[in-house]
This record gives sequence, structure tokens and C-alpha cells, in this order.
Amino acid sequence: MSTTYKHWKIITDDENITWLHFDKADSSTNVLSHEVMDELETELNNLNQKPPGAVVFLSDKKNGFIAGADVNEFSQLETEHVALTLIQRGQHIMNMIERLPCPTVALIHGFCLGGGFELALACRFRIADNDPKTKIGLPEIKLGIHPGFGGAVRSIRTAGPIAAMNLMLTGRAISARAAKKMGLIHYAIPKRHLIAAARSVIKKAPPAHKIVWWARLANHKLARPWVKKILIKQVAKKAHRAHYPAPYALIDLWECYADDEQRFMEEEAISVSQLMVTKTAQNLIRVFSLQEKMKNYSHLKDYQPKHIHVIGGGVMGGDIAAWCALQGYSVTIQDREHATLARVIKRAYKLYKKKLKKRLPITEALDRLVPDINGNGLKQADVVIEAIFEDAEVKRQLFKEVEPQVKADCIIATNTSSIPLEELAPVLNDSSRLVGLHFFNPVAMMPLVEIVRGKTTSDETMQRAASVTKSIRRLPLPVSSSPGFLVNRILMPYLMEAVVLAEEGVPLKAIDQAATEFGMPMGPIELADTVGLDICLKVAENLSQTMDIGVPERLRNLVNKKQLGKKTDQGFYVFKKGKPVKPALAKDYTPPTDLADRLILRLVNEAVACLRDGVVDSSDMIDAGVIFGTGFAPFRGGPMCYANSRGIEQLIKLLENLDSRYGNRFKPDDGWTELIKENAESA
Repeated sequence: MSTTYKHWKIITDDENITWLHFDKADSSTNVLSHEVMDELETELNNLNQKPPGAVVFLSDKKNGFIAGADVNEFSQLETEHVALTLIQRGQHIMNMIERLPCPTVALIHGFCLGGGFELALACRFRIADNDPKTKIGLPEIKLGIHPGFGGAVRSIRTAGPIAAMNLMLTGRAISARAAKKMGLIHYAIPKRHLIAAARSVIKKAPPAHKIVWWARLANHKLARPWVKKILIKQVAKKAHRAHYPAPYALIDLWECYADDEQRFMEEEAISVSQLMVTKTAQNLIRVFSLQEKMKNYSHLKDYQPKHIHVIGGGVMGGDIAAWCALQGYSVTIQDREHATLARVIKRAYKLYKKKLKKRLPITEALDRLVPDINGNGLKQADVVIEAIFEDAEVKRQLFKEVEPQVKADCIIATNTSSIPLEELAPVLNDSSRLVGLHFFNPVAMMPLVEIVRGKTTSDETMQRAASVTKSIRRLPLPVSSSPGFLVNRILMPYLMEAVVLAEEGVPLKAIDQAATEFGMPMGPIELADTVGLDICLKVAENLSQTMDIGVPERLRNLVNKKQLGKKTDQGFYVFKKGKPVKPALAKDYTPPTDLADRLILRLVNEAVACLRDGVVDSSDMIDAGVIFGTGFAPFRGGPMCYANSRGIEQLIKLLENLDSRYGNRFKPDDGWTELIKENAESA
């Protein structure tokens, strides 16, 4: 017997097991939209009236079980009351699943996140595919909220407060094996055995997961205040309460209501509804939507490159090669020095050990990364990535040597951080295949890659470059070829202003503190040291030829003394064990009142200039690029969103005031006038 809805297909087999197949219509991914939940509620009412022998939830999508709630609907919630109604309804449906008078099973493969895992937690049994692509988690904290469909209550009940709170507060996604170890699922097995395993647990329930005594003790009302202090201390290292209230709200909920699940559930819904309408949550939801938009940039299905050849074994080139090999590509890495290539392999091993942990996959990844001092990999390469130092003439000479050796359809990419492609293209016979693939440091952490289009770059090359970027789990951002492209052009005035402030005598720690209090993940002085002062100087000098961006002498002096930052253990800061030593501020020190504005408004002003110059095609893509390329405070939604939130007219006045006090570098860009016109037209 079967019943078909728009998004669900219901099949009851000969053993009286009802299989709920989820396949969201007109979508590549399963998400819990309002319409999906309507259909599910209808079917759950039917199942409750005439219970089968068991109910099994499974997905017909290849990429996963359920990726969560439909985030697009979150952005449409205008009031706390509307949000509360939505959350309470979600809780009601999950409670209906939990109360079905028969065994319930969730069969998980691929993504099982947020509301999707909350649905799985409402089932009596959970079985997951043990493939590395299976990812399980409750990442709502990254959207400025926390689980609201009963996920906080059920995860704590299932895995204990320590494990569950850690999962929710970090928002991380874990493997099936890790979820099994935590007690969040019952079995982690190969996908081909999922159906048989479901039938097995229906016939004979597996033993319940036993939470260790010390974890149970943490839930006691006398222990919770002490554990709360530890959790808050951990959260505060990464998220300020004023900027990101959600993790603190979740901790408060657990401390207050862990003894009363019903009350906990009620307060969970209220808390999420309050958080959901805040600027922080709405901005983070918007950032998530921008991320999804970037993922959808390229739609090539028949382009399947297999071999990547990287030229340049420095930190950037070596890390690009190591990352591509980690994602499954066959990679050759070319450099003139054996010692340089040895360092590449050493760094790659550290990365693989951290990411893969087990010996066999580490060995397999290392086998895919081949040192190639003679450049033999050029002949079979589908993509060549040049990652040598920032010198246009040296790059041109390299491309002249490379082009005759590669296949006719091979992409030739440069990782240049500031040189326009028009300065490199003339040496190529076919410059339509030249594209920029600008990665950011550290490669293993920064999610953005700028896809740089030169005047002769073909649409096919852009699409292929974006496809490769997506295949290595990075976000492609198409940008036009101009000095600094988008991210470095916007970032460099901010960094240089920090150095100017240092030259004026403002303590380095005060400069960095002003930025982190604004919401930046790292201060500009520490960031410059981390990127490398030699790189900062080279980019600043390149940009100074076309922009009003003076290069401070203090930066030149440090580079001349070979004090290049973190990589030499000495830059603006002294580094010990990879961490900057920041002298404490004098107790009576008061920073300049305009310190944060001097830093941030130079960045925002340049963002407006980039929009005017058409470096990217929209304000949204400027925000996405700066957030994912620099870590710009996500809760503020990006520089353009921040400008609109603070008020364009107010920012223009602030810039004019700074211009009169400190010079022409603060002059409001002409693009501000265009923004005022656009806002007036859309009002």
C-alpha cells in the first residue's frame, strides 16, 4: 500500500512497516519547509489513528537525509509572535513522532543537520551510513539561534549535557562514528545495510546508550551553576555575548530547566523566537543564504577534472596543493628546490593527521600529493595553478614556458593576490583559458576563492574554475580583474590604517582590541603578522599605484629587517609557539574615541568604491566576499549591510570629519551618492 504527497511517498510493506520517503519537490536538498511540515503532520495524524508495526523515515535524495529547516522562511519572520508560532508547531510535529505507539527509525545518510537531526532525535532509533560524507549536527548557533524543535532537550537526554551542549554550542557537524560514540545514534554502518538494520532494530531493540556517571552528575541542579561557568568561559573565547547572544541563551536554558523537560521545551521555543527576530540572527541567516548562492554559481555537470598541477612550493602553493589532494584530486607540486617540496609534504602530513586522524586515509591523501621538481605533471594536468611570488614579469615568463606543455583544454590559473590578469595574458597564445584562482591564507581555514575574470577570460573557463573551487569545498566569488580584486583591495586600507595608528603611537593591543570589540575575529595588526608583512607590503605597493593607499615606513622597516610576522616569529608582535605576545595596556590608557571608525570606515569606504567600479555585480557579493575572505564580523552582515544599518548619511558625515582631520584617504567615495539614489528609488 502506498500514498503519495508532493514531498513524501508513504509505503507500507508486507511486514506492516511504514516507510516515509522524503524527497522535497523542486529542490536538490531536503529541507523542512512549511509545506513539507503540513504534509508530515497530515500523515502523522493518519499513522496515529491506525498505527503500523513500525515507522521508518528515510531520504530519497542522494546528498543526504535532511539539511535542516528551510532557512529562507526564517528571513520572512517579522515578529516574535509569528516566530513562536512556527517553532511551537515544529515542536508539536516532533512530539507527534516521539509519541507514535510503535517503533520509529531514522535512516541517515549524507547531511543530517538542524531540524533534520531534531526529527531523527524524535525517533526511537537512529541508524547512519558510516561514509565520511555523512555529517550529523545541530548547527543552529551559526544562524544566531539554537535548536528549537526539541533538539536541545532530546540531545541532552540522549547523549548527556556535556557532549550535547558541546555539539550545540560549537555548531560543528560530526561523523556517524563520532555520533555513535556519543550515543546520538545507535549504529554507524555501510549504506547498503541500512534497510536490513532498520528491520533488525524493529524486531529487537538495541541496548540503550549509558551516559557515564560524571556526565550525568553535570546535569544535577547543584552542579549546573559550576558547569555553566565553564561553558560560558569556553564560549566567550570565540563569541562576545553582545554580538552573539544565542549560545549564552542556550546555557541559561539548560541551567534553569534541565530538571523539567516540558518546561525546558516551552522555554526553548520562546528563546528561539526571541533570538530569531534579532539583527544578529537575521544577518547570519542572510549570510547563510549568500553562501548558498555562491555554491550555486557553476552548473557544469560534465566537467570532471582529475589532475591539478601547482607551481610554487611556498606556504600558499604548498597548502593549495595539499588541500586539493585532501579533497581527492591527483596533485603534482612543482618547485626548484627539493627542500621546499619536503616542507610541503611535512605540512601536508600535519594537515591530514588533523583532518583524517586514521593511518589509511592519511596515507592515501599523501599518495595523491606528488613532489614534481621537473614539472612532469604539466602534461596530464586539467588545471595548472601558479602560486609563485608577486612579480608580473616572472609570472609572464613562467606562463610562456607552461603553455606549450599543457593540454589544449587545460585551465591556466594564477593565485596572484593583486596583479590584474591583463598584465599576464599577452604572453599566452590562448588567453581565454587564463583565470585567477585567488586563495586566502590559511588555505585549510579560509572558505573563499576569488574567481578572477580577465578581459579575455572565456565564460567556459570561469564556469570550470568555479566548478573546481566547489569540488574542493570552497566558495567561488566571481570578480573582475582589477588591482587587488575585491578582498585585498578592501582589506589593505584597513590594515594600512592600523599601521598608521601604530606610527602615531597607539599601542598595538589597543588597535587590535578596537577591531575585535567591533566583531572582527582578529585585530588588523595580528592579521598583518599572520598573513606575512612581506606579502602585505608587496600588495600595498601594487595597490598604491592606482589607489590612495600610502605605505607606512614602519611596515617597510620591518620587512627590510626580515621581521615578517608569524613565519619569522617577529613582526609587529613577537610570536612564541605561534601565538603573539601582546603587552598589557597601561591602566590609565584611554584609546582615541575615533579608533574603531578610522579602521572600519576605511574598509567600508573602499567597499563602496568596489561596488561603483563593478568589481563584483552586487552589494550582496561584496558582503559575502569580505565576510568569507577576511572574517568581517558576520553578525553585522558585511560592510554594505553595516553601512545601511548604521545609516549612509551618518557614515558620509563621519568620513567627511575624518577627511578634514586626517587627510584625503578618508574622502567619501563617489559611490555613496549612488547608494543614496538607489535607496531612495527602492523606498
